[in-house]
Amino acid sequence: MKKYGFAILGTGLIAKFHAMAVQDTPGVELVAVCSRSQGSADKFAEQFGCAACSDLDAMLKQPGVDVLMIANPSGAHLEPAVAAAAAGVHVLCEKPLEISLDRSNQMIVAHEAAGTQLGCIFQLRHIPALQPIRQAIKNGRFGTITHAAVTVPWWRESAYYQESSWHGTQKLDGGGALMNQSIHMIDILCDLMPPVKSVVALTSSIGHPGIEVEDAASASLLFEGGALGTIVGTTSSWPGRAKRLEITGTKGTVVLEDDHLVMFEFMEQQAGDDDIRHRYSAPSNRSGAADPGAMDHTRHALCVQSFIKALSDNVPYAVTGRDACKSIALIEKIYSCSVNS
Repeated sequence: MKKYGFAILGTGLIAKFHAMAVQDTPGVELVAVCSRSQGSADKFAEQFGCAACSDLDAMLKQPGVDVLMIANPSGAHLEPAVAAAAAGVHVLCEKPLEISLDRSNQMIVAHEAAGTQLGCIFQLRHIPALQPIRQAIKNGRFGTITHAAVTVPWWRESAYYQESSWHGTQKLDGGGALMNQSIHMIDILCDLMPPVKSVVALTSSIGHPGIEVEDAASASLLFEGGALGTIVGTTSSWPGRAKRLEITGTKGTVVLEDDHLVMFEFMEQQAGDDDIRHRYSAPSNRSGAADPGAMDHTRHALCVQSFIKALSDNVPYAVTGRDACKSIALIEKIYSCSVNS
């Protein structure tokens, strides 16, 4: 198998997760890192054993760079993604793909024209307990699905916003508790359920007054086919609790908290249900409910592995640019109709 060279744009917390994910992936080498600050790039490069750059174009021209991992602020993903496409370099981008559908679509068009792959990191897609949920939906075990909900009751200290140059800003964060923190669960909701037909919503920044975006949001959804839905996301729920997915219908209910099942019950029991409940019931300590650094990089590594397999097999990566736009489209719809308190 070809050995793929990765370069990372950004040196913040999430970039370190990406670097560890690359280092843990066989057949992959971390070639370089880029930051506007040469000092930050040098420090990062020393930690992870790669070249340090302060110019993106120069990094993209380095020998052996096949994939650019974009890990800078959300509203600055477009320009480096387009530059990578022009250089014939694939892109694996931190979520969200960008802060608007328009900017995301420009990234997609650039890579489709260049014949390079554009993928987005949604590491929660790799939660093992989602597999039996997907299978239950496919097999019709819920009967008529009547309601699906995701809840992200997280906490962020005021310093998270006040000490950052971009968190909580419209230009670079693009949104708050929905676009930044809750988007992972919204992505899962979009992946499991039919498209959303209509939305009503409320947003607020009452918990962190002064930020430009919401720190709390509540949306009610109507899916195609008639099921209802709910999205609740916040960064002002101390001390921060488990994110939650619930799907219920006329013949069954499933509840997922963080990465473990707390309910997997169906009117028509099947052999193997007890095994599923047992296998996926143990909680982990991977939650970022109160501390974004409390997660580990294991599932980021699964994203890297999946991306290089897609490149090797010449097939689309599991979360293409267009697939990553589904959650952005829903969040934009929520913002467009929401009443802000």
